Amino acid sequence: MSAVLEPNAGAPAVARSPGVWDAAWLRLKDDPVGMGALAVVLAFLTLILASVLGFAAADWEREKGVPYAYPFFAGDRENVEAQAMQGIAIGKDRRPIDISDVDPLAPKYREWAERAAKLSLIDPPRLATLPAGGDRWGRDVLAKAIKGTQISVLVGVFAALVATLIGTLLGAFSGYFGRRLGDLLEWVYNVFTAVPTILLIFAFAAVFGRGIGTVILILGLTGWTGTYRLVRAEYIKHASREYVRAAHAIGASHASRIFVHILPNVSHVVLVQLSLLVVAFIKAEVILSFLGLGVPIEMVSWGTMLGEAQNELITGKWWQLAAATAFMAMFVTAFSLLTDALRDALDPRLR
Repeated sequence: MSAVLEPNAGAPAVARSPGVWDAAWLRLKDDPVGMGALAVVLAFLTLILASVLGFAAADWEREKGVPYAYPFFAGDRENVEAQAMQGIAIGKDRRPIDISDVDPLAPKYREWAERAAKLSLIDPPRLATLPAGGDRWGRDVLAKAIKGTQISVLVGVFAALVATLIGTLLGAFSGYFGRRLGDLLEWVYNVFTAVPTILLIFAFAAVFGRGIGTVILILGLTGWTGTYRLVRAEYIKHASREYVRAAHAIGASHASRIFVHILPNVSHVVLVQLSLLVVAFIKAEVILSFLGLGVPIEMVSWGTMLGEAQNELITGKWWQLAAATAFMAMFVTAFSLLTDALRDALDPRLR
């Protein structure tokens, strides 16, 4: 019985060159800094997912410790606020004294604490120390920082995606088509850049109200102009190049030329803008929350934590500022390094 031969049996395999994204991934894997930054960003995303699902920081509002509980690593120190809640204090001679003699509201502190305990708002006894310290209500600063990571990063990333999407689409259409459409989009761009950004933010906040969705929308609608300007210039430059003309000659549509042929070659510009906007919008969320236009008061973010910390620093309570700053610095630095690595991997001049 004779064997049936395949039409291409025995023919040498033809080597297939990797695509744009495959080549970018191979280049990224050879960058240790980029892979390290990717690992940190993925760790933060995992932490955010755990927070969303309720596996982490689900009880961030619970008052676990005494007011301004010290961090574990700070050791056992005298806590005036906790003593006020218990109705005692230590005098200059190191003897306990009744704090009612100093603060007439001290009995009210005890009354409020007992009432809260009866209502199961707190679980007595409250801890004197917490892993990263406590705020003025005795809530765990570490849990607040984790929950704040979820809010601040989601606000920054989604607002940056909205702004980048708007700027990329408008810049691509303006740079590729030009003429009347380009003039119209240039007019819109000039209107947005002529008005101070802070006034635009206040105007949108007055119209849309307050909330996470509002913050994302406000930042997205006011932050697209820089991306638009750069993407428009790149599309003007690439629209007349040989590979785009060749795509037109073989019958590629306008959409194919805009999104399939040109966009991968300008993606490094888009990624750089995305990175800058994420960082800028996280900072903007801090400012908006400080001004009362950010996340709702019943939620926590890095911005609200820093707003609380400025008053706590006066009394020497620095751990909430340290926790919010450390989380923000780690994520922002890792995200910036990852975007730089992706830019280098996607830059056509480096292939």
